[in-house]
Amino acid sequence: MVSVAAEPDPRRWKALVFICLAELMVVLDGTIVNIALPSAQQDLHFSDADRQWVVTAYALAFGGLLLFGGRVADLWNRRHAFLLGAVGFAAASAVGGAAVNTAMLMGSRAVQGAFAALLAPAALSLLSVMFTRADERAKAFGVYGAIAGAGAAIGLLLGGVLTEYLTWRWTLLINIAFSAVAALGVRYVADERVPGRRGRRLDLPGAVLATGGLVCLVYGLTRAESDGWAAPVTLSLLGGAVVLLAVFVVLEARVPEPLLPLRVVLDRNRGGAYLCLAVVFVGMFGLFLFLTFYLQRDLGFSPLVCGAAFLPLTVGIMIGATLIGTRLAPLVPARPLITAGFLVGASGLVVLAQITPTGSYTTVVLPGMFVMGLGLGTVLMPAVGLATHAVTPRDAGVASAMVTTAQQIGCAVGTALLNTVAATATAAHLREHPPLDPATALTATARATVHGYSTAMWCAAGILAVVGVAAAALIDHRPRTTAVRPADEGGDGHRRTPVREAGPS
Repeated sequence: MVSVAAEPDPRRWKALVFICLAELMVVLDGTIVNIALPSAQQDLHFSDADRQWVVTAYALAFGGLLLFGGRVADLWNRRHAFLLGAVGFAAASAVGGAAVNTAMLMGSRAVQGAFAALLAPAALSLLSVMFTRADERAKAFGVYGAIAGAGAAIGLLLGGVLTEYLTWRWTLLINIAFSAVAALGVRYVADERVPGRRGRRLDLPGAVLATGGLVCLVYGLTRAESDGWAAPVTLSLLGGAVVLLAVFVVLEARVPEPLLPLRVVLDRNRGGAYLCLAVVFVGMFGLFLFLTFYLQRDLGFSPLVCGAAFLPLTVGIMIGATLIGTRLAPLVPARPLITAGFLVGASGLVVLAQITPTGSYTTVVLPGMFVMGLGLGTVLMPAVGLATHAVTPRDAGVASAMVTTAQQIGCAVGTALLNTVAATATAAHLREHPPLDPATALTATARATVHGYSTAMWCAAGILAVVGVAAAALIDHRPRTTAVRPADEGGDGHRRTPVREAGPS
């Protein structure tokens, strides 16, 4: 007998608004503080060496605790996890906004990251269990993907506005308003209960190994950016990450209740989707890094104008995710949609690679950002949908956590890898074209620096193109019959009756 799916929750569209608001807060907090850093440094008197920790403390706690937070949401209650994450994030933001010294600011950023690691997977897993119809799921994940992709660019703009017209502290205090609205909207979220969850235990050894491995990985990539890939500290951290994560995989294959069930990541479509999401953010965050410096140092944009200059990227992502991706997803298989999106995004980076020290924003940067956003936005919607497709309710939180983990790793890899490529190309250009006299030294340095940015963008374009082609091989477009409804799980969490459903296409 085939099980009949339960009626969709009538409050799901209202819940979508508040869930996406929470996701926007989490994503933009990765960049909103960047533009405010000079003002915060002047106010709190921390060193240049400590400056990166305002950003890194958030990234380390967020990336390191994501799997743990996702599993907590699965074993506890996603609605409660969402609410606790929102309230905790607001409290940490209030402490950071009132910081009187560097330690207080950095500590609050780490606590923000910890609560974000609980909030983000809870939000996405709620969407995955509330939207089960293919057409509605495409719309919901299109909006979510647009927010996830555009949130970082919105953070740059909002950070510029708040810093210029209020104070750097408001880049943190604004989260109180975001969190309050998201918490109020929790009444629209179904208080779901997965059968068989009571009595299940959290895999604490797995949590320690996964958190330690991800922290070493993210921190190692961060140190690669500042110290170089061959530095002992970088190699030690990356080596430690490999060892810890390898032991974690071995453990997860043996324990009865793993933190990350390997079935979640070994599925062909989900594995391909996680890779695609990571690569989207490799290109995107590499772009933020170089264009922020290029627009301010070479084109002379103020912080506010610089933040506004990223709007074409935001608009492109929104159109790609909500209009193109959402409308084509029910009609076009995910495989060609993702491949085409990556190739379009790569072409946008090729346009951006034409920047020069005296170049034009309107003829190079603006169209390049828009085309790149259009392509990557088109990738985000089907990739996020695939990453949570056909996941049993008991695994929805950890599968959602893997989405954000892939994004965080992509951000760290993109920043470290592309910055290293740019620095190497800049040094090589200066050796080949040294300044003839002190009067031309500044011009030669600017030309070499922009050449480094351009080289990194060519590299990012190549990565996007290669992964776009690889996605065609990784992702299976054939129909599948592995979807499982909440009602299909028995008390022990095992599937009772399969529901035949078209696959991700």
